[in-house]
Amino acid sequence: MNLQERINLLVTLGKYMKSGNEEWQSAKLKASRENTWFINEFIELAVNNIASEFLDEKKLNDWVKKYAIPEENNSPKNVGIVMAGNIPLVGFHDFLCAFINGHYQTVKISSKDNVLIKHLVEYLYQQEITIQNEISFAEMLKGCDAYIATGSNNSARYFEYYFNKYPSIIRRNRTSVAILKGNESNEELNKLADDVYLYFGLGCRNITKIYAPENYDFIPLLDAFNKYNYLADNNKYKNNYDYQLALFILNKKYYMTNNSILLLENTSLFSAISVLNYEYYKNADSVVSSLKESEDVQCIIGKNYLPFGLAQQPGLNDYADGVDTMKFLRSL
Repeated sequence: MNLQERINLLVTLGKYMKSGNEEWQSAKLKASRENTWFINEFIELAVNNIASEFLDEKKLNDWVKKYAIPEENNSPKNVGIVMAGNIPLVGFHDFLCAFINGHYQTVKISSKDNVLIKHLVEYLYQQEITIQNEISFAEMLKGCDAYIATGSNNSARYFEYYFNKYPSIIRRNRTSVAILKGNESNEELNKLADDVYLYFGLGCRNITKIYAPENYDFIPLLDAFNKYNYLADNNKYKNNYDYQLALFILNKKYYMTNNSILLLENTSLFSAISVLNYEYYKNADSVVSSLKESEDVQCIIGKNYLPFGLAQQPGLNDYADGVDTMKFLRSL
């Protein structure tokens, strides 16, 4: 397939993802049953974002033009992709980058998200049978020419050991933060709630820590967060909340809560599920300076930064860990 044929096929895939096709609906239902973190609301959110932001024809064409991708890839490489499973279809962007470049790919999918991506690839097989020769799934990735692997800090050490002889992108734990000024509107705080709660806070683009000016009033913030109180009905999430609450009480920690999230003053960028860390600041510029030097930060949300509510709406140019996947694949 040439480049234009690939783009056309991806646009067709996007339309399929937005459709009410019975097999697609069954696949999404199966994914939610196999991983109870994948509630229907969050599967639909991930699917709609991919279809609208990644598989829109104009956006795809504009994105591709930036990289001067040739119509034909005359020397395709086999790229091994290790996908994470923290949120639905989190590895789709890597798959997309390899596909649009005309490379072969061998994919190791996470046991937590092993339904959706397989179903979509099988749909592509039906549209163009030769894709079966280009995209395959495997439990062990051996004999690839390059690797893209996403995982925890611990698994990244193993990836570096096994893949150190090959061109590779190795991704580690990352998270996102918000910087508040204290004059945010109710609408902005409501959008911040999306950045915190969507996907139960499991994504690297979710806000796990906020920086607030001294004497910040948290009441409006907690009131805005009430719109996601229904997530406490999820057993897994509620179990995490109850466990963290018990720890805070036993250790006599000061905390704030609206009964669906716990706010804890903590210098760490990372927080446990159902916990949002906060830290007071005197000088916002010094906070931003330190955050930009950190390898743990994916996004900074706030006025003058990425707008509230957009953390979980990445576009084609929003590369994980800030590493340009397309540039990497073009260099092979």
